This record gives sequence, C-alpha cells and structure tokens, in this order.
Amino acid sequence: MKKEEVLQQVIESGALPTLSTVASKLISLTAKEETTIFDITKLIAQDISLSAKVLKVVNSAFYNFPNEVGSIQQAVAILGTNAVRSLVLSFSFLSMEHANEPGGFSYEEFWERSLAAGVSAKLLMAKVCDDDTEEVFTVSLLANLGKLILATAFAERYSEIYRQASNCEQSLSQLEAKVIGAVHAYVGREAAHHWNFPTSLTQPILYHHDPDTYPGDDPLMKRNIEIIYLAGLLTNILYSGKPIDYHRPFREQAKKRFALDDEAIDDLLQRVNVEVAQAAEFFGISIGGTASIPELLQEANIELSLLNMSYEQMNRELVQAKMKLEKMTSELEEKNTYLESIANLDGLTEVYNHRYFQNFLEKELNRSLRRDLNLSLILCDIDNFKKFNDFHGHQVGDFVLKEVCRVCGEHIREYDLLARYGGEEFVFVLPDTGSDEAMIVAEKLREGVEKGEFFFEKMSYRVTISFGVASLPKGGRIKRSELIEAADKALYQAKKKGRNRVEMYQEKSGWFRKKS
Repeated sequence: MKKEEVLQQVIESGALPTLSTVASKLISLTAKEETTIFDITKLIAQDISLSAKVLKVVNSAFYNFPNEVGSIQQAVAILGTNAVRSLVLSFSFLSMEHANEPGGFSYEEFWERSLAAGVSAKLLMAKVCDDDTEEVFTVSLLANLGKLILATAFAERYSEIYRQASNCEQSLSQLEAKVIGAVHAYVGREAAHHWNFPTSLTQPILYHHDPDTYPGDDPLMKRNIEIIYLAGLLTNILYSGKPIDYHRPFREQAKKRFALDDEAIDDLLQRVNVEVAQAAEFFGISIGGTASIPELLQEANIELSLLNMSYEQMNRELVQAKMKLEKMTSELEEKNTYLESIANLDGLTEVYNHRYFQNFLEKELNRSLRRDLNLSLILCDIDNFKKFNDFHGHQVGDFVLKEVCRVCGEHIREYDLLARYGGEEFVFVLPDTGSDEAMIVAEKLREGVEKGEFFFEKMSYRVTISFGVASLPKGGRIKRSELIEAADKALYQAKKKGRNRVEMYQEKSGWFRKKS
C-alpha cells in the first residue's frame, strides 16, 4: 500500500487516538492572538481532575518554584501559555489506554519511553540554551505517536515488526515501510495535523529520526529537531538493552550539533534516569525505573571497549583529574558569579527573563504593600507579530524583538524592570509609580516604538505595540497573579480597540481585596 492508503485505513479503523476535550479546545484557543489568561483558566477549570493534576506538577520539583501555586489562574499567569499547553497535552497523551499485544508491542513501555524522551529533551535544551523547554518536552513526548497508532491499527503485524526490529529505530522504519507501507514518523505527523497542532509541533515529529533531512531554513525549528533526535538516542541508551550501540553516537552527535563538552554530557548521563523517575511520579505513571546510564555502561563493560583504557591508565587519569580539579576551583568561583548573572537574562533579547520577572515582581509587590507605596505593571505585545514573522522570516523577527527592547530600555528608569514575558510579549515593573505616571511611561514607549525604524540587511521595518497598564490600588491588597491578570485584561482591551494604543485596567468593585 501507498502511505496515503495506509493513513486512510488507519482513519477508517478508528486507530487515531482522541485528545481530551480540554486539550482539543486548548490547542485552538492558544492559536488565537487575542487569547487571555482568563480564557485559558476558565477552560482548564472545567475539568476538576485535570486542574488537580496540573497544580500537582506545577508545585513539584518539575518546575521548582519557590512559593506554592494555589490556583489554576496563578499557574497560567506564572507558567505562560506554552507551558500550560504542554502540561495539558502531556496528561491527555499519557492517559490514553490500550491493551497490550502478548509478546509484542508494550503500551506501558511505550509511554515510559515517551516520557523519558520528553524529560531528556528538556534536560538537553537547558544545556544548549536558555529558551523555553516546554515545546521540546511536548514534541519529544509525542514524537513516536505513529508507533502507537500503527500498533493499534495493525496489531498482529506491528507486534511482529516490533519484535524483528529488536529496538533498532532504523530497522523498525525499514520494516514499517516494507510490511505496512508507511513509517511511524509520517503517520505521527499526520495525526498531529488531524489534531490541528501548529507546525512547530508537527514538523519535528516527521524529521526527528533524521534531522539532516529537514528541508526548511528555520534555525529554531532545526535546533528543536536536533534536540529531539538526541533525546531519542539518550532514551535508547536507557531502554534499548543495547547501551553500547547508542552511547558513542549520542556523545558524538551532542558535540557535533551543539558543541556540548564532556562535563555537560556526563552530567546528562548521570541525571536522566532520576529525572525520568521523578517525572513519572508527578504525571502519575507507574514505571519500573532503570539504573543510571554510567551503571548501565559499566554493566555492559564498555569502559574498556569504548575507551580502550586499562586499569592503570584509568588510575593515572583519576590522579590527573584530581589535580586539574584543584586548579580549576578558583576559576569556577569566578565563572559561577558570571553564570548567576546570565541565568537571569533572556538568550535572544538580553533583557531579563520570565522567571526573574516573577521573582522581582513578588519582592516589589511585598515591599509596596508593606510600605503603602505605588507600583505599576505594564504588559505589552507587538501587534500582529505572528504575521510579521511569517511574512519576513524569523531572522528579521528576532532582530526586531531585540531592537524593540533597545528602544524601550531608553524610556525607563535605571531601577525599572524590562523583561521578556514570552514570545513577543514584554513586561515592565515600575516601582514607586502611580497609574497616571505609568500611563505616561506606556505612551512614551508606544510612541518610541511606533516612530522607530529598524534596519536589517539594508531593509527598513516598522512595528507597533499594544499596552495594558495596571496599578496597585491604594489601601488594597492584591496577589502577584491578580496584578498580572489585570494588566493582561487591559492589554486585551487595547487589542480589541484597534491595537497600537495604551489601556489602563479599570478597577471593578470587589476585584481587589481591601487591606484588612
């Protein structure tokens, strides 16, 4: 059969999994530019069980927030859209139920390996850059969705194929093409299309086994595909039963594609099994667990086979390593100071990142409430930026994001905070600033960007921004998430009224709690 015929048979057989109602609606909702925190909160809150699961993970070591998150509204405000969508899709995917085919495809093992791939991708992204890890976690979790579908649609044949492939991905794809007529990467991508997933999620599913075949020129997409490919190799070290076959390729590809050094790679190999076990507990999955990768490699006796190292050589290297470690201690102290500073910055725009903003706002809010001082928050969003990116390309889009930050930085005080909230959204925290002053600042920012002309490779570009302003009410008490939500509602009004404007949140009776 041709792959299109295989896909048609899969659809007719009812083998395509069904996403939960909330997950399906959330995909559509997050694709809309005008979606607010309130819209997402209202949708998730409809499912009490899902809400409880989301809060459990948000308050776990999976995110490691310093303070407890007590409501879905807080979770959405703090995590942002991508992370919440990732959590909901993860729970929907990991809760799908199937009966195992005796002696063949194991669904329990499939979900365990899928979760391990997601965790591995998240760890890898953290080593590679400071960008959001949620999208690669979601894609890696779903990357082998096609296996699940083929195992359901062609139960007996696929179980036999799976046994013959013996945990070799290349052999499995070849057998799928020969016996069934379509490989799981293609079927998984088409299923994701069926669920109306965005391209950022569907493309990596198709190319994650061979990233060099990706035909596009989007550097972020290429990076994500390569991370998901490496996550697959890392997962195979843990679960294939043949760690020696995947260990060296993983190290070589990690160095080749992202210039990771031995220390970073060794840290990944040491931590991944523990992180997977913790994630399984957070997501409510029962797993058998595995030994650490160094232990697996030791059991396979690959120290000698891969490194060709005698016991005496290992001893000498251990002594040399100890001497080197002592020498590096003082250097590491200096580097740690530097790393602490860059850990708070967004990798692209070099303004403060989302996590630093949340901590900063919490401190300033507490200080303002304690001393009865003014405090204002400005949330802004570049107008129609998704269309701008699609039309001009991500390189131009990235350049404009940095230029917008540069222009905005010229219009705020030294002790004000400018941070990237997510995507094309930015946030300003203005200590000791009342609502009238905040409106003036926002208008200066809006006017500065509107008049700005940004040159990239001899071409000129212009953008506009919409602003939402919220200020701490005098004599009132308010939570961080409530202040963010107020600014978000004002931003929504600015967009609704035509964009490229500033709107102030109009306090409603009872919305802010009076100080007791």
